[in-house]
Amino acid sequence: MIFPSDSVLSVRELNLATKRLIEGGLPLVWVRGEISNFVAASSGHWYFSLKDEQAQVRCVMFRHKQQYLDFRPTNGMLVEVHALATLYEARGEFQLTLERMRPAGQGALYEAFERLKEKLSEEGLFDAARKRELPAFPRQIGIVTSPQAAALRDALRTLSNRMPSVPVVLYPTPVQGEGAARKIAQAIHAANERAECDVLIVCRGGGSIEDLWSFNEEVVARAIAASEIPVISGVGHETDFTIADFVADLRAATPTAAAQAAVPDRQSLLHELGQQGQQLSQALMRQIERRMQQMDYLQRRLVHPAQRIQLQTDRLAALRHRMYLSQGNLMQQRAWHLRSLMQRLGVLVPDVTGSQHQLSTTSRRMQAAVTRQMERHADRLLALRQHLQLLDPNRVLARGYSLVRDAQGGIVSDSRRVSAGDVLDITFAQGGARVQVQETAEPKAV
Repeated sequence: MIFPSDSVLSVRELNLATKRLIEGGLPLVWVRGEISNFVAASSGHWYFSLKDEQAQVRCVMFRHKQQYLDFRPTNGMLVEVHALATLYEARGEFQLTLERMRPAGQGALYEAFERLKEKLSEEGLFDAARKRELPAFPRQIGIVTSPQAAALRDALRTLSNRMPSVPVVLYPTPVQGEGAARKIAQAIHAANERAECDVLIVCRGGGSIEDLWSFNEEVVARAIAASEIPVISGVGHETDFTIADFVADLRAATPTAAAQAAVPDRQSLLHELGQQGQQLSQALMRQIERRMQQMDYLQRRLVHPAQRIQLQTDRLAALRHRMYLSQGNLMQQRAWHLRSLMQRLGVLVPDVTGSQHQLSTTSRRMQAAVTRQMERHADRLLALRQHLQLLDPNRVLARGYSLVRDAQGGIVSDSRRVSAGDVLDITFAQGGARVQVQETAEPKAV
């Protein structure tokens, strides 16, 4: 923008023109300097000065850019910032608006970190789908770290406080220095070969990026990815991020947090178990009370068999009494009605005494007639019996006759019905005999 030499600008116009010149002439640049006058505003933005031995410049880093940092800047820290040079029009102050920030002298390490991170991410080693759930109640826990590390003491103390019954196996290895990454990977492989643990914690305490660099090595990342045992990464402090954190099945902010994630809290479990036991006991008591109420209700309805029989007997007696009363009343009503009808017809009520005498006489006559009839039948029966005795075959046999039957049981009364050789059964008055016919004779006329 070009203004005439004799034009008069407002302060705002001047600052706006200067801002455009600066932003148009300077691209994003890396600047190194020491932080001073650091202020974290309530809005979440950071304001500070970046200085060297001869100059300083105001800087601002907005809150949404801070999420990509793995450290928190402090006064006196030497940093490198990737920023856009601009002018704050309201005050006419030249400043840098930060996009990225890293500790000074670590640019090469950060570049290597980003390259490896991008490479492994493209291979899918960071995918959530390949990460496994940790066992809820591990039987044994392995720790890959240095025996002299403070992180080991923190992890052991936490595990002992939370679940002292779970044994711990240490796979010792150096965690920094030359060759440390290769030895960390060997320790992870050894833990898998021995297969004695359910969870593996890979940890160390905080430090600079150089101190933590062993956990940014590809050999460690691939060892964690190949582990058949679920791995928890607890490297550095909360703001420290390593490649091992991205590959592990679970990233913990600190070694202590890793130990907390590995095992449940015994006290919490006991408390929860106690609450569940109390709830179960209360539910059981409520169930018992309901059953007791039901039993009381049923008991009130339940009647002893003897008592039920007595109730039914009393009811039957009452019904019988009512029936007798009803029959008596009905008969009395019918007698009154009959008397009324007879009186209306002009018929006198018969004498009950005369009727009883007449009935007695009739009964005696009937009994005499029955006796005479029975005597007549007895005489007739005796005559029939005598006549039947005369026709009795046994009496005929007793006079010397016999009864002859053929083989089929038929009566033989004609000699022409038999032939020589036939077998006959002869019945006498006493006993019988079986004979065979030798010859037959023609019947003679009498």
